[in-house]
Amino acid sequence: MSDCIFCKIIDKKIPARIIYEDEHVLAFEDVNPQAPVHTLVIPRKHIPTLLDIKEEDNNLIGHLVKVANKIANDKGIAKRGFRIVANCNPESGQTVYHIHLHILGGRQMHWPPG
Repeated sequence: MSDCIFCKIIDKKIPARIIYEDEHVLAFEDVNPQAPVHTLVIPRKHIPTLLDIKEEDNNLIGHLVKVANKIANDKGIAKRGFRIVANCNPESGQTVYHIHLHILGGRQMHWPPG
């Protein structure tokens, strides 16, 4: 997707502070962090919203969560607690239409969110 900012990050056309990558996913620090730890995990495959996930994407989605868990452990927030957020469409706050997980941690999270 040529106009997708996350696809441009994947293609290294836009710089990002990448902290993890493999053949399926890429993880990088959020440019506008909302917590001491705020990392995004994105699939290399362009999937616009959670509603666009297909049956053949099940393993990919599971891998996104596994990578998020690895990052939480690597960043030292796993034991204290962290939040994974995935927004879907405008009212949720989705602004980039390429699915992604926000990993948030390093401070007390509040409920309800938003």
